[in-house]
Amino acid sequence: MESLHSEKLAKKTSTSPTQSFLDVVEVKEDVIVLKNGSLRSVLEVSAINYDLKSSDEQDAIISQYQNFLNSLDFPLQILISSRKLNMDHYLDFIISKEKEQENELLRLQISEYKNFISQLVSVSNIMEKNFFIIVPFAPIENKEKGFFSNLSNMLNPKKNILDKRESFETYRNQLFQRVDHIVAGLSGIGLRIVPLKTQELIEILYESYNPKVFNEEELGAVEELDIK
Repeated sequence: MESLHSEKLAKKTSTSPTQSFLDVVEVKEDVIVLKNGSLRSVLEVSAINYDLKSSDEQDAIISQYQNFLNSLDFPLQILISSRKLNMDHYLDFIISKEKEQENELLRLQISEYKNFISQLVSVSNIMEKNFFIIVPFAPIENKEKGFFSNLSNMLNPKKNILDKRESFETYRNQLFQRVDHIVAGLSGIGLRIVPLKTQELIEILYESYNPKVFNEEELGAVEELDIK
């Protein structure tokens, strides 16, 4: 009996969809929606070479960054992503240019450069670093909803959908007010900040959970994805 129970439990666990373990419900309108109803916006941030700045510039950067942190009245997350850079596409590009080159000397130089890149990739891991700021917004739950409110939503599902849509737009606008505040606060330091769109958000989530597959395949446009 115990063995049978263990087999049933293992079968139930193995057939559970991967989505049940993720906090993400959907990605739409440049926003990540979580299971608890909160929203996330992801900003890609460029890097600056702090060591090459003069002492006055370094002091100005620290001071401005300190002022930015003191101006925040909401939490945020700074994420640094490191992954091995896939050089296959670049090598294919070099090979194509080598074949198209008519000048013998230039073709020889391209060939030597191609061999150098191939050897470099074979002996070392070329890493790519990306910097992100994750901006959260958690709507305040309406705890006053009772039985009659829930009954009204059940009897009028169209109104319930419209209410949810209106609430999403309100929360999204408040989220992007925070995004605008971050962009304004960090742009003065010399950082370039770009909010990720829906397609880019899906790609970064897919890459995070499927790093090996993502290096070999590229996702198509969101409009062309067939999700069942």
